[in-house]
Amino acid sequence: MGTELFGGLAADILGETDERAPLVLLHGLSFDRRQWSPMLAELARLDPGRRVLAVDLPGHGGSPARDSYGLDEVARAVRAAVVDAGLEAPVVVGHSLGGVLATVYAAAYPASRVINVDQPLLVGGFAAMLRQVEPVLRGPDYGRVWRSMMDRMGVDLLPPEARPLVEAAGTPPRDLLLGYWHEVLTEPVERLTQRRASDLAIIGASGIAYDYVTGAEPDPAYRQWLEAALPDVAVTVLPGSGHFPHLARPRELAGILAAQGVPSMPVR
Repeated sequence: MGTELFGGLAADILGETDERAPLVLLHGLSFDRRQWSPMLAELARLDPGRRVLAVDLPGHGGSPARDSYGLDEVARAVRAAVVDAGLEAPVVVGHSLGGVLATVYAAAYPASRVINVDQPLLVGGFAAMLRQVEPVLRGPDYGRVWRSMMDRMGVDLLPPEARPLVEAAGTPPRDLLLGYWHEVLTEPVERLTQRRASDLAIIGASGIAYDYVTGAEPDPAYRQWLEAALPDVAVTVLPGSGHFPHLARPRELAGILAAQGVPSMPVR
């Protein structure tokens, strides 16, 4: 494994191109591509030699910061990395923020499958919370908001060897949080909901399979919305893994990825 730049993003590329759909891994906000290492170790046993591109999103790890971090803009950056790496119609795997990015990506660019790891696509409650604490987010004590959120993510559920992959991230720069949360802070929630519903409609019409992998049973109202928007969605619950199923249950997630085999390539 070696760090390279693809489309201007730092990334690790593994395996060889073959008939299996390549994987593109997108981490969550404040983290970096190292978070996939436990799952990649399991994948190497279950699906050896699979082509994988694990990127650092803009402003994370070894990837340079940008002036703005709109979802469409970041998805274009990921697309540039995918093209530069020579990958076609990947399985796009995203955790947290990476899950919504994977969704946006697959609605705009060729993809074989989406694996959304614990990222609900409806942001109403989250937007309300962020807007309530926005004055703190824009002040010197912004880290208090981030730490409060982290306290509710189930880090204590992780095996001891996985916790440093979360704890090492620390508190991200304020500009990074405000940049990636700009749309949630400023756009009407109804418009954001319509965008995600539109993304899912495009994905469904394109024949792109969609998996939602979560650490707890989804809220019934959200599950009803998701299944109405995308009737063929596959929901997998990995109990007791909190917000980090890829770290708490890496073997099970690797099994989901390895089980993809050679998917039929959707035609757009």
